Amino acid sequence: MAAGLVALGVWQVERRAWKHALVAAVDARIHLRPVAARGPAAWSGITADRDAYTRVRLTGSFRHDRETLVQAVTERGGGWWVMTPLETRGFTVLVNRGFVSPERRMIVSRVAGNPAGETTVTGLLRITEPGGGFLRSNDPAAGRWYSRDVAAIAAARGLDTTAPYFVDADAAPNPGGWPIGGLTVVRFADNHLVYALTWFALATMTLWAALRVLRGRDERERLGA
Repeated sequence: MAAGLVALGVWQVERRAWKHALVAAVDARIHLRPVAARGPAAWSGITADRDAYTRVRLTGSFRHDRETLVQAVTERGGGWWVMTPLETRGFTVLVNRGFVSPERRMIVSRVAGNPAGETTVTGLLRITEPGGGFLRSNDPAAGRWYSRDVAAIAAARGLDTTAPYFVDADAAPNPGGWPIGGLTVVRFADNHLVYALTWFALATMTLWAALRVLRGRDERERLGA
């Protein structure tokens, strides 16, 4: 049992090293020059470790009539992310155009911020968030979204050839001030050291308890003799 606990501790130390390498890689990506958003030929090779938070740029036309509001909690309070399909030449990308407050939930309250025609977006590539969030599952039929689940949103909005990722738009202001982009939070929990110390402590306690049991048995055998 002690050996198993030590193995778990070592695994957490290795996970911590991997996490630190990932954080360094992401920090480098978000400061690089934007690259073209990947098209269908490259979609199967996209991974969170290698591609998440890559700065990308894409040009196309927004389909504001098919936007989806996803519940959000931000530094500006509670509200919604505005997920809008951007139709490029050959494929569609869901763009998180930014945050809107409850009073700006209705699209008619922020028409000025919805550009018509071709537009260019720069932002961070994000990996899809399937299932839901806030301890609740997405309910496409009712239009209730708690996570940015690309495949589910694309299916609900009838979008074709949709990228398996979405893009968080940068802080470039929209006319009228809404939506508010550039609110991506790049944060990775790092509890691995705490977990490792816990496993090592449990291993130590297990060895101590085993030694006490063995010493007690030897003492009883000695007295019995």
